[in-house]
Amino acid sequence: MDQRGGPMTVSDATATGTAIPEESLANVGLSSQRELVWRKFTEHKLAVASGVLIILVYLVGIFAEFVAPRSPDFYDSSYTMLAPQQLKFWRTGEDGGIEFGMHVNGFSSERDPNTLRRIFALDEDVVVPVGLFVKGEPYRLWGLIPADIHLIGPIDPTQPFYLLGSDRLGRDVLSRLVYGTRISTSIGLVGVAVSLVLGVILGGISGYFGGWIDNFIQRVIEFIMSVPTIPLWMGLAAAIPVTWSPVLVYFIITMIISLIGWTSLAREVRGRFMSWRNEPFVVAARLDGTSQMTIIGRHLVPGFVSHIIASVTLAIPAMIIAETSLSFLGIGLRPPVVSWGVLLQEAQNIRSLAEAPWLLAPGVLVIVTVLALNFLGDGLRDAADPYT
Repeated sequence: MDQRGGPMTVSDATATGTAIPEESLANVGLSSQRELVWRKFTEHKLAVASGVLIILVYLVGIFAEFVAPRSPDFYDSSYTMLAPQQLKFWRTGEDGGIEFGMHVNGFSSERDPNTLRRIFALDEDVVVPVGLFVKGEPYRLWGLIPADIHLIGPIDPTQPFYLLGSDRLGRDVLSRLVYGTRISTSIGLVGVAVSLVLGVILGGISGYFGGWIDNFIQRVIEFIMSVPTIPLWMGLAAAIPVTWSPVLVYFIITMIISLIGWTSLAREVRGRFMSWRNEPFVVAARLDGTSQMTIIGRHLVPGFVSHIIASVTLAIPAMIIAETSLSFLGIGLRPPVVSWGVLLQEAQNIRSLAEAPWLLAPGVLVIVTVLALNFLGDGLRDAADPYT
């Protein structure tokens, strides 16, 4: 025990010159590197909360068909530009008492005599019962498994259910937002995966071998980084034929984002490899007859894994923002593909901002997801070296 009455740590004992019991010394080295990283990461509460949020976002994307109350193409022209319905949990029973029951209220509509625009008013007398794991519109989970069970929805599928309102065609914004989550978040993962492979391989080769190989790879990186992105995107958007399928366009956009986003990671890997290539453990492996690629893959890359994980986590938001921005500007993904950027195209005019602010929901989700990924990346970066 120290003078404050708390348990004495190794650093306290070292500073005061106090002898440390042998059992305490034995416990110092019992934690593995993974345990130390995890312990340091859990101390970062904001990073942990962000990690949970990111897991939920990706689960929504993976099980989009199950989570969404409707399909993204379902529309009802009777409910265009409908305001979000409030989900309520208590209602008046038949005996006049208060009882639990999820529901939303229906709407009554009328025509504006001046503009002939449909005006909706909340009707408290119309109750639409809502349940969990209810039967609804049939779908195929991941395009393979037929099912008709939805996480949440109206008990009667024919009744209106718009928790985030509807757009100008009467489509459910919540359902389209859920389906858009799959596209936008998967572009981040696929793009970062391709960038990771290119960055680690080319950066590692450049830093380890040096010489003309290093010069060639660095000139390629400088050329890619010097190309202005907006004109490049506009030219590529004009070059993509409109007859291509949405899946092919998605693949092309992902590859283009990946081919531009690997340069910064490659330079980081190059710098680290240049500082390690003459270290004793690398020289020993070389003298032992180990091949060059084995040295890179088994001796150098593992020492850089923690930094790569943090870099990848911080690169995913950039990929998501890139796809959202390009699709919003009309030079990325296009309808009928549903992504956050495509959904934000609905909010490009003054009428949408003034009359249907709920169409900005994809922008809010982009901000929350990007912030959560950045906080998660900060926590992983701090936990990469638990001894600091």
